[in-house]
Amino acid sequence: MHKLRTIIFYLTLACIAAANLSFTLAPSYTKPRNIIIMIGDGMGLAQISSAMAFYNGINAFERFNVIGLSKTSSADNYVTDSGAGATAISIGKKTYNNAIGVDKDSLPQTGLFELAKKRGLSTGVVVTSSILHATPASFYAHIKNRRWYEDIAASLLNKQCDIAIGGGYQFFSNRKDKRDITQELQQNGYEVIIDSSEFKPIIKPRFIYMAAADGMPKMQQGRGDFLQKASLCAIENLSKNKQGYIMMIEGSQIDWGGHEMNFDYMKAELIDFNSVINMVLNIATEDKNTLVIVTADHETGGLALTENDKQHKQFKPQYTYNEHTGIMVPVFAFGPGAEIFGGMYENTAIFDKINQLMMW
Repeated sequence: MHKLRTIIFYLTLACIAAANLSFTLAPSYTKPRNIIIMIGDGMGLAQISSAMAFYNGINAFERFNVIGLSKTSSADNYVTDSGAGATAISIGKKTYNNAIGVDKDSLPQTGLFELAKKRGLSTGVVVTSSILHATPASFYAHIKNRRWYEDIAASLLNKQCDIAIGGGYQFFSNRKDKRDITQELQQNGYEVIIDSSEFKPIIKPRFIYMAAADGMPKMQQGRGDFLQKASLCAIENLSKNKQGYIMMIEGSQIDWGGHEMNFDYMKAELIDFNSVINMVLNIATEDKNTLVIVTADHETGGLALTENDKQHKQFKPQYTYNEHTGIMVPVFAFGPGAEIFGGMYENTAIFDKINQLMMW
């Protein structure tokens, strides 16, 4: 009888230990080799819903099985700007509006690109704005104010960003400080291309490709498939690194259409972004090692889809405001580790979740 009690006692202890262990052990996730963060600047659910209602092709957003919601407020304002919004994703900390890669005390913080570079991964940004704009800059620069474009351009010399494609060449020469950042970049191993004609793919591990003095032309002005070709070029070059890569692709001008309260402008930009998402998802589906995260830094314009009295099966788009709003934005995830991006969380959690997956 005594032996039976002893056996039962130890079995009970074993069960308790196993139960406690099940609570303390974190679930295991597949670690991706590559991460592609896609930011539709100013893209909320209304923007997606409205643009896709006019689109007859494949709706890229419907290809995601994991969807979350991100709270976008900055450290000093319920309504964030792109600097604080992108910085929260890049460094995992809330900061003040207009900040680039620094915390609320203006102190530089280690970001995703720096963590990746320390581990031998390649990095890149592809945008339809200037490569010095708030969103892309937040991934490779640490600057107190997003409008210090000459300082942001000089930040590229730190080699935290291997490939950058977009506009912005006016801030690389003819500067107030008389520096020629283009020449300095070339001396630091970068190929620098300034070409406003049709995008021409390049094979190079480290390059800066600028196709406009500042932002790129609108889709309505004939930009064409620039974002798709540029993104594919960057991915093909970054993929040559067997350690992997992390990159950010931005549909920058979805936001600009909202600021202008111009629905057709926004719609054309988001449909272009949709085509790029489809291309990236095709690549990720094939290689099975790439995590794709699609989100926004904030919503712009307070877009409402109201009843259309003349065409009841259609809606009437109405903007309520020509600036950013504070509503939550969606997070779509696909690929290894995508499952942890479901739910509702602060925008800083995107950084935390990537770190968790990559074991950084």
